Amino acid sequence: MGRIRDMLSQELIYLYNTGKLHHAYRSFGAHIDDDGVQFTLWAPDVKSVRVTGDFNDWQPWNDDSAYLEEIGGGIFTGFIRGAKEGDGYKYDIELKNGEHILKADPYAFGSELRPGTASKICDISYKWRDSKWIKQRESINQFTSPMNIYEVHLGSWKRHEGEDGFYTYSELARELVPYVKDMGYTHVEILPVMEHPLDASWGYQVTGYFSPTARHGSPKEFKKLIDEFHRAGIGVILDWVPGHFCPDDQGLREFNGEKLYECEKHPDWGTYKFDFGRPEVRSFLLSNAMYWYEEYHADGIRVDGVSSILYLNFGVTDKANMKFNKYGGEGNLEAIDFLKELNYMVGTELKGVFTIAEESTAWPMVTWPPADGGLGFHYKWSMGWMHDTLEYMSCDFPWRSGNHNKLTFSMTYAYSENFILPLSHDEVVHGKRSLIGRMPGDIWRQFAGIRVLALYQMTHPGKKHNFMGHEIAQFIEWREYEGLEWFMLEYENHAKYQKYIRDLNHIYKEHSALWQNDTNWEGFQWVDPDNNEQSVLSYIRRSNPGPESELLLTVLNMDVQAYDEYEIGVPEPGYYKEIFNSDAEKYGGSGRTNTRQIRAKKKPMHGMPYSICIKMPVLGGAIFRKK
Repeated sequence: MGRIRDMLSQELIYLYNTGKLHHAYRSFGAHIDDDGVQFTLWAPDVKSVRVTGDFNDWQPWNDDSAYLEEIGGGIFTGFIRGAKEGDGYKYDIELKNGEHILKADPYAFGSELRPGTASKICDISYKWRDSKWIKQRESINQFTSPMNIYEVHLGSWKRHEGEDGFYTYSELARELVPYVKDMGYTHVEILPVMEHPLDASWGYQVTGYFSPTARHGSPKEFKKLIDEFHRAGIGVILDWVPGHFCPDDQGLREFNGEKLYECEKHPDWGTYKFDFGRPEVRSFLLSNAMYWYEEYHADGIRVDGVSSILYLNFGVTDKANMKFNKYGGEGNLEAIDFLKELNYMVGTELKGVFTIAEESTAWPMVTWPPADGGLGFHYKWSMGWMHDTLEYMSCDFPWRSGNHNKLTFSMTYAYSENFILPLSHDEVVHGKRSLIGRMPGDIWRQFAGIRVLALYQMTHPGKKHNFMGHEIAQFIEWREYEGLEWFMLEYENHAKYQKYIRDLNHIYKEHSALWQNDTNWEGFQWVDPDNNEQSVLSYIRRSNPGPESELLLTVLNMDVQAYDEYEIGVPEPGYYKEIFNSDAEKYGGSGRTNTRQIRAKKKPMHGMPYSICIKMPVLGGAIFRKK
């Protein structure tokens, strides 16, 4: 027992019980030693805890060594000889009333493949080969660097035949990694990979917070997948769900026979909200975030459902059941403190990594430092930009002039937070239609529309985020139970669109004006935001002054009228060269492009001292670089 007490000093117990133990996973759970396994669990106010598993034939009552010793603070620990890697196990918890319940290990490093519910003893040691990537990410300024995220659901990017035809982590390392690199994305974001019982939850109803899902292989194989992404120069973001957890019996629900990890049932989702006011729950969640950063080298975590965490009455429709904090507001003060603590921890104890908030309301200062009254996230999804943009792009053409402000309004708040522009999985499910399916008109116009949508997103201030399938213009909604429709690339329109997205992604990475000043007005200038009659939008993006400085002019035509001569103001004399055009024939367009450099004339227009005359395609846009 000496080794156990050394790992669980009174200081560590105190830190855990006060919500300040940020590395609890190093002591809690199942840790392999030379001749057995050390088990540690928090289960206050119970009579006893025993470990049952493959090592004692799931009959702990015949094994006196299966009992764990309580060492204070509701913490039980013990060492079982003969337990080994790969064994399944659970905790047999004897409640105060004498009843026994079986629970999976909250800190388990591995889990049994569903429908099994046991935890697995796992050795998660791994020899990383991404030191060059880690060193690089610690030295760069991520806010002034490109970020173009490819969001992936590992279970449906590609599938083998059969009900459980999941690609393994190793297969994904061989196929997904080179695909993401070739397509020009800078980061990949993975829908929750933490263990979950229901495929249709997409991973957002978690039972194993420290366990990569067994659907695709072992924890070491998942580490190798991340390693391969890093070696290919691709950052990895993991979706993380600290707002609620799965109600299944083997999970965290009523872990000691009563509410322990939870405070109440979620009114919308049938899950359970975490009790952010309980210190041990905070230690659990903060340690979980650190675990994915430290053990799996995650570059970022995207915190799911931040609005549901922040508001006491999120999802509550009956006014009689509404709650208010001591100041009379609807903010959950304990949850707010938790999020600030999370972001402070990440910002002070780790280097080069970040957090992202999926926050769908107008909660202020989400990406401001806690010291200044903010929540401390590095980035926030711009849900307003997403809703307005998709609503506009869904409009039939006669009504677009009356909705022009939906494309321009986002710039009134573009620099109030550090924004990511998301076109995520949530926008291509539940009857919302695929992105190309929202575009009005015939097939040609639908493809032209989705091309100009992508160009607008890529040239608008803010980091970029797109869900898998967008890059091949999949017409059906996303289905988590089958792979993407890769066969669509046999059709010319889809193959050309994939090439379009690949080229656009590389244009984005190559031109610093599109990302170097994403957080300030130095990087953006309107040329003509008000041409609603023709549904034309034009603006300038700039990089920092200096020898490598560049000026890019973007002109977008959202209507079905083409122009052979369209005059537009520019701020500087010289030549303007078209470097990208969504209407190029190689992308499926009509070929109305500007092949020659265009010399600016000293003819004032749009408040600019000079102007150029360009060809303007139907439902298309172009980027011009000032030489």
